[in-house]
Amino acid sequence: MSEIRKPLLGFVHKLQDANASGSSGKTHCPTCLRLFKVPRLLPCLHTVCTTCLEKLDPFSVVDIRGGDSYTSSEGSVFQDPELCSLQPQIGILCPVCDAQVDLPLGGVKALTVDHLAMNDVLLENLRGEGQGLVCDLCSDREVEKRCQTCKANLCHFCCQAHRRQKKTTYHTMVDLKDLKGYSQVGKPILCPSHPAEELRLFCELCDRPVCRDCVVGEHREHPYDFTSNVIHKHGDSVRELLQETQPHVEALEDALAQIKSVNNALQERVETVAADVRTFSEGYIKAIKEHRDKLLQQLDDIRIQRETALQLQKAQLEQLLADMRTGVEFTEHLLTSGSDLEILITKGVVVERLRKLNKVEYSARPGVNHKICFSPQEKAGQCQGYEVYGAINTQEVDPAQCVLQGEDLHRAREKQTASFTLFCKDASGQRMGRGGDNVHVEVVPKDKKDSPIRTVVQDNKDGSYRVSYTPKEPGVYTVWVCIREQHVQGSPFNVTVRRKHRPHPGVFHCCTFCSSGGQKAARCACGGTMPGGYLGCGHGHKGHPGRPHWSCCGKFIEKSECSFTSGQGAPRSLLRTVAL
Repeated sequence: MSEIRKPLLGFVHKLQDANASGSSGKTHCPTCLRLFKVPRLLPCLHTVCTTCLEKLDPFSVVDIRGGDSYTSSEGSVFQDPELCSLQPQIGILCPVCDAQVDLPLGGVKALTVDHLAMNDVLLENLRGEGQGLVCDLCSDREVEKRCQTCKANLCHFCCQAHRRQKKTTYHTMVDLKDLKGYSQVGKPILCPSHPAEELRLFCELCDRPVCRDCVVGEHREHPYDFTSNVIHKHGDSVRELLQETQPHVEALEDALAQIKSVNNALQERVETVAADVRTFSEGYIKAIKEHRDKLLQQLDDIRIQRETALQLQKAQLEQLLADMRTGVEFTEHLLTSGSDLEILITKGVVVERLRKLNKVEYSARPGVNHKICFSPQEKAGQCQGYEVYGAINTQEVDPAQCVLQGEDLHRAREKQTASFTLFCKDASGQRMGRGGDNVHVEVVPKDKKDSPIRTVVQDNKDGSYRVSYTPKEPGVYTVWVCIREQHVQGSPFNVTVRRKHRPHPGVFHCCTFCSSGGQKAARCACGGTMPGGYLGCGHGHKGHPGRPHWSCCGKFIEKSECSFTSGQGAPRSLLRTVAL
């Protein structure tokens, strides 16, 4: 019979439940948990009560096997698909391992009876002083003795009747309590086809036990022998299979032991790491809380400082306003109500006061602003050994104080990346220590204002921004650099883009004579000659080497643009130099 396995996790749980029953699994049904009653052996070698199996929900499966095909718990042996016919099959699932069990035509009752389990149940009952055992003949009274010849459990009344009969007079009777040390006390196994006959023979052709009536009936002319004569051969084949299976059991047990060991190590490691995570998190949370409290305290200090400055400025302005109003009101009253003499008498005092008030310097704008921002991405150092982020910034960028720096501010090359740096400052000229400002840059050709060049603005997170662009053509370009829609200092400005830098085709060397490997006829584009009439280059120096220069154009700067033009110096065919 074929098996269909459910997901592995469910199967593992089933196995754990089955193993949890311990030694009682030999005598107790895994479904009803009571002593076996007519136990049936399933193809997966699990034993279940007949009544429990009959309560399971059957389901239909399609059997595409041939009529004579044999199946086992390990799989199916299929015939040629062309000879197979679709046959409906009823199946159930093993309540222990969920393996599919294809029921024979007779249903659950046609499954193999587990006589070994029945023997274990009988032994279990014997160990319990016979409780639960009833007479095999009357099925009413408790058992007291057992006929060793008939293998029947008898009560006192049936035991006496058993001895009165001529056929059973000389049968050996044993007290039930004397059988407790026995390992085999099972009843004789009767033939299912001939219930009156005991299975004592074995049909070699059909590979099954038979009785005497079977060998003269349906098993006529089949080779057979007594079970005691063939048990060695068949037992040996089973033992060989058992020996082949045992290494797998040991390997699986070892694998499970390793899995258990790894699982235990995993659990320990998880607990250790979890403890580390908790310790780190708790410390980090404390550090963040401490950093939070510092930030809030800093914010409160800024508030107090600025409120104090505003209050002081307010008091000063209010006092100045009061003095101004006093002067204005007195002067207006003097001019409107005073006589000529009174005006002339008090003129000196009034003029002196008004002149002094007019000379008082004051700011019409608040001395502090409300610009306070929080930068959560800014590094704030360490707190209790943890790196923390988040800073309160009171600086405000002033576009008029920002400066531009870089070698490529006013010159660039076509198809080569040019760059410059913008340094942001506040109104007092102090460098901004953070980034995050809205910097807008545009590079536009003067003759093609509708075709701006793509620019890249990199925030360095320290108040500086690197601006880069790649002009496609030579010409004059206008560059706009704005912060909050205001031009920074020096913006806009023009950049002259020249043609692409022309590299040197020659070599940078000390003299052509040396670099050519000592060829006297080798010439250099610079036109210099070596003392002694050599065509190499000496540039007026006696001996060699001379001053380092480019062999193609004679320039002395290694990182320079080549200025060689055709017709300069010696013919190109003679410009033979060899780099050392």
